[in-house]
Amino acid sequence: MKQDILQNKSWMLGVNPSFKLVVMVLLFILVLMIHQLNLLFYLTVFLFLLFWFCSGLTWKVKFLLLLPFIMMFVSTASSMILFGKGDVIWMKWGLIEISEESFYRGLHIGFRALLFGLLGLIFTLSTRPVMLFYSLMQQLRLKPEYAYSFMAGFRMIPIIAEEFLTIRRAMKVRGLNPQKGMAGLLFTFRSSALPLLAQSIRRAHRIAVAMEAKRFNGSGKRTYYYKTVFSKYDAFFIVLIFAMLVFGWQAAAVYPVFPAGDVRYHG
Repeated sequence: MKQDILQNKSWMLGVNPSFKLVVMVLLFILVLMIHQLNLLFYLTVFLFLLFWFCSGLTWKVKFLLLLPFIMMFVSTASSMILFGKGDVIWMKWGLIEISEESFYRGLHIGFRALLFGLLGLIFTLSTRPVMLFYSLMQQLRLKPEYAYSFMAGFRMIPIIAEEFLTIRRAMKVRGLNPQKGMAGLLFTFRSSALPLLAQSIRRAHRIAVAMEAKRFNGSGKRTYYYKTVFSKYDAFFIVLIFAMLVFGWQAAAVYPVFPAGDVRYHG
């Protein structure tokens, strides 16, 4: 994640990355097991507020990042709503059949997809990749050879992207790609795939040789330049997540937005 897109530092940057990763994975599993539509709705609202006010981004960047997931919510929900099965038919027109059951099940799938997107955005935007790998080594005992290999590969991604843009500009200057739009982009990708692959292999080989020359084998006791520890932010984060689950459960029971309960048995 490029830190220059951050408007200011969010308190979630202080949460231990490994601890945050474990909590997010547990939330992913929990969302998979929730079939109460109202609970999913309130969890979506709470996570949206957490993303909007605690991500440390400008509102324009937040909107641009959230837009694909809103489109995913619409697409996943509408596919079930328009073509799902049900007994209480609201509207039927050709292949399109909207029923009460398909409507609520479509919303259920849409909110679940949006929740997955919000969880991913919150974790990605509030976690520095380098600190994540250091935390995995120090807190979760990930072997250094795997962690440093992942870090080396992660750092190659922007280099490959920059090389792709360089090749594209060079082809445009030489008039080798007269096409525009998506067709031109696909032409450039096909033409530059092999050079990019060759460069990546050579660069990976050089990195491997350098690590071997420095006798890096991941064994023995290591010291770290960056120390990742637990802090007050971890306690505040878990309390906030727990409060979100409790308030969401209570709000779904006391103030239901939709008449459907468990969508598996609705209707």
